[in-house]
Amino acid sequence: MRRSPQEEKALSYAEDRRYAYGNNSKAARKAVPRRKRWVNKANRHAEQQFLAEARGPVNTDRAEGIEDRLKGKRPKRWRKWPDMPLGRLLELRRRR
Repeated sequence: MRRSPQEEKALSYAEDRRYAYGNNSKAARKAVPRRKRWVNKANRHAEQQFLAEARGPVNTDRAEGIEDRLKGKRPKRWRKWPDMPLGRLLELRRRR
């Protein structure tokens, strides 16, 4: 089905996205992998801290307690935020 130019523009405003965070738009190329690395490293470090207590002779009570604490700790998370829809960005610029 063929769309009119007006329909194409409305669709573009709804679906196209623009970087509007305020930093350099190219910074995300380095920042996203860095943040992913950081959160995974923090989670690994926390696990190692718990497991360090379990070293030495086997003690089932202590091992179960450490395992419960390890499972009870919620891991850190990081998620990317989507860029702003083009129509919303242009609307905000018009208001300024």
